[in-house]
Amino acid sequence: MKQSSLNLNLQLKKTRKQVFLEQMEQVVPWADSVSLIAPYYPKGKNGRPPFPLMTMLRTHFMQQWFTL
Repeated sequence: MKQSSLNLNLQLKKTRKQVFLEQMEQVVPWADSVSLIAPYYPKGKNGRPPFPLMTMLRTHFMQQWFTL
């Protein structure tokens, strides 16, 4: 019998990072933002492929929130 088959939730306390990311999910309408930006985001046909749009969008939001 493996631990994964017992369905135990061993992580009782959420980290600050998890709490922040959950709040970020609730506050920002990601699907709407991605649909607005996607037509203008580079496709990466030539040269190095771009980072995924969702990754870049989340990074941008965090930079703005934390004034980085």
